[in-house]
Amino acid sequence: LRHIREQVFIVEQHVPAWVEWDAYDVGAVHLLAFDEKGQPIGCTRILDAGRVGRMGVYKEWRNCGVGKALLDKAISVLKHKNYNKVVLSAQTHAIKFYEKMGFVVTSEPYIDVNIWHVDMQLII
Repeated sequence: LRHIREQVFIVEQHVPAWVEWDAYDVGAVHLLAFDEKGQPIGCTRILDAGRVGRMGVYKEWRNCGVGKALLDKAISVLKHKNYNKVVLSAQTHAIKFYEKMGFVVTSEPYIDVNIWHVDMQLII
């Protein structure tokens, strides 16, 4: 999990390490996706209040369904915990991905750590 997030967010997207590793990690539910050999290839975390974040997938595994599988599982976990909506902060280049999953944009674009984002939600 640490290696995936370091590679995706810190190395590729230049997010400072002090921003990437925050106090929310301790209480989060972390999900890992594995390849057929049992090697981790993607991750995300689930926070209280139905918030999903820090979804990262190794570059060579993008557009292979890993992100969808992680998000499907996160939604399932939140349904099981009786949440009625899922919220997230999406990088603007990923809006279409989340819209295909049923999410809708709920904010104007904003910059977070030098990356454009929008808030999105899914009623479950």
